Amino acid sequence: MSSSATLVCTPVLGTSVNQMLLDMARAKQIGADLVEIRLDYLTNFNPTFDLQTLIKQCPLPTIVTYRYTLKPNSHHSRPKWEGGRYEGDENRRQDALRLAMELGADYIDVELQVAHEFNSSIYGKKPDNFKVIVSSHNFHNTPSLEAIANLIARIQSTGADIAKIVTTASDITDCARIFQITVHSEIPTIGIALGERGLLSRILSPKFGGYLTYGALDTDAVSAPGQTTVKDLLELYNFRLIRADTKVYGIIGKPVGHSKSPLLFNAAFKSVGLNAVYLHFLVDDVEKFFNTYSSPDFASGCSCTIPHKEAALKCMDEVDHIAKKIGAINNIVRRPDGKLTAFNTDYIGAITAIEDGLRGLEGAKPAPGSPLSGKLFVVLGAGGAGKSLAYGAAQKGARVVVANRTFERAKELADKVGGKSLTLSEVENFHPEEGMILANTTSVGMKPNIDQTPIPKHALKHYCLVFDAIYTPKDTRLLREAKETGAAIVYGTEMLIRQAFEQYKNFTGLPAPEELFRQLMEKHA
Repeated sequence: MSSSATLVCTPVLGTSVNQMLLDMARAKQIGADLVEIRLDYLTNFNPTFDLQTLIKQCPLPTIVTYRYTLKPNSHHSRPKWEGGRYEGDENRRQDALRLAMELGADYIDVELQVAHEFNSSIYGKKPDNFKVIVSSHNFHNTPSLEAIANLIARIQSTGADIAKIVTTASDITDCARIFQITVHSEIPTIGIALGERGLLSRILSPKFGGYLTYGALDTDAVSAPGQTTVKDLLELYNFRLIRADTKVYGIIGKPVGHSKSPLLFNAAFKSVGLNAVYLHFLVDDVEKFFNTYSSPDFASGCSCTIPHKEAALKCMDEVDHIAKKIGAINNIVRRPDGKLTAFNTDYIGAITAIEDGLRGLEGAKPAPGSPLSGKLFVVLGAGGAGKSLAYGAAQKGARVVVANRTFERAKELADKVGGKSLTLSEVENFHPEEGMILANTTSVGMKPNIDQTPIPKHALKHYCLVFDAIYTPKDTRLLREAKETGAAIVYGTEMLIRQAFEQYKNFTGLPAPEELFRQLMEKHA
């Protein structure tokens, strides 16, 4: 695979020259291509002496940047939250930047307001491989395509070698305008949308021809909102493998940053050499997301988590018949003709894990067919996961009982699967027979309330197997007490990992690398 041409730049934000030199060495070690020296971070900056040291001793190519802080009534006022810290005189600032050029800096980043002035002052004096980046920052929003195109034209007219547009993403679809600009710009362009909703713009810059992207040394050395680390860019997202024809997958949710799915899928894609990347998609409006990103290689497949499992259903062209019954989806595949097909793999993940648990109880010779057939299956909770388990169990021939805090919701779901309904408080004394199966899909016992359980220990002795959909913590109080009463137990992580196997199969048409998924979950769960 050819590696991407987009460079990875690490900002060095040390307050002393020595700290910056240490950071530069680390940036090289972790795989950055160049560093951005932020002069405004230095507490005692002596241009003649310090620039010489920083530029000559840097093990990587350098961009030199010197940003203002906010100065009232100044023609060159720079907002503080641009990350700028310089408060001095504009001529001194530009002198320092010109000196950096003379001492061998590879790039200078200068703001659009002063670019004409700066570029005419160095006209005819530019070293051969030296380039000027002219930047424009917008900390409020991402303007219209037309407004951004006009901005690029203004930047180009200053004599810039490279244009840099930084906007703020108030919606994930704002990134689409940044991508259109970097693809069509006549000069090399850096395009970044700030904030968590702008993460795509940073990771996918190689797909859309961005000149470079920024990655922090550490999570606490982030120089702009939404910046990821170099380590995550290179190791989690396989940044070096992203090209113009790379397919984009991801997980749609809000919040979504906690999801481990990118870890699993990117490792899996890389292990079989698939030209694909899997991202976190922080989505506010699902319909707007799919309408904006509608090309077959973008959002080629999506996992879907709360709160969008029901809303996404309305955007689909086709829905698998069980997912339709459940009324919730978690897996979306975009076919080559652009049509969106949806599945629910949650129920497959949970039900196959429970079936395997029951087969373990049956010993060496499991009976043919599903071990759930004819069993009494008690589901706690009637939300999305409760629906998945109730439908899945009924489909396998189990007799289903649904218990929920509000009886109406339990009854509604039970009626749909031809089962019985109870309130949660009734479950404690419900045992018409021995050897029942219990599936908890409520959040009782989830972090931080790990000492809670949805059903008292003494009631568990009537069950042969207990499943808990909660996976933080993995060992819930419910599962610990079930084990103590002699029941077989099935962890929530099993549902999580097996539903991912199914999604991978739907995305790629290939069998999932099950061993790899398990190792990663073990290591990072």
